Amino acid sequence: MAPRFITFEGIDGSGKSTQSRRFADLLRAQGTDLIFTREPGGSAGAEEIRNLVLTGETDRWSAETEILLFTAARRDHLEKTIKPALDAGTTVICDRFADSTRVYQGATRGDLRAKVDALHALMIGMEPDLTFIIDMDPAVALERGLARRSGEDRFEDFGLGFQETLRHGFLTLAQAFPDRCVLIDGNRTVDQIASEIAAYA
Repeated sequence: MAPRFITFEGIDGSGKSTQSRRFADLLRAQGTDLIFTREPGGSAGAEEIRNLVLTGETDRWSAETEILLFTAARRDHLEKTIKPALDAGTTVICDRFADSTRVYQGATRGDLRAKVDALHALMIGMEPDLTFIIDMDPAVALERGLARRSGEDRFEDFGLGFQETLRHGFLTLAQAFPDRCVLIDGNRTVDQIASEIAAYA
């Protein structure tokens, strides 16, 4: 079977990181050769950029600067991790990818989607084979995200209105890319959600 590039998306605290790891464990148990990675990050250079964009004050970077930083991290991740794995026949499961930039910077902070798409086409030039979008109540997700106190809370600190706008952005994205996006109801137990996603193994 050909390797697949599978991504998980959703607002902060939606449970996508938990579900992406669960799905990776399931595929491994079925004998799939895979790597699990994340964005921003997934390579040494991209992890350094992750620290820049996810920490500090909310006004640390403009949305335009964030687009450049996230794309730089993604390009390094693509070169060092994702493409070599796929070329070697290894499936890649990634916690966030370009859809997050389309929504976080492109749809919520100045309507910069055209710039996001242009930069993506120029520097990344690929889409996942399958994307799970975990949809859930933004108020619950925000409470969960802030409770983690991970130190990477810059986007949670924008508040509930921002998370609600993010949710709308992800729902719109799911409609725009129906061939690869699967919308998952995240307002259920971890096991119920994992069971639905497992059908795509």
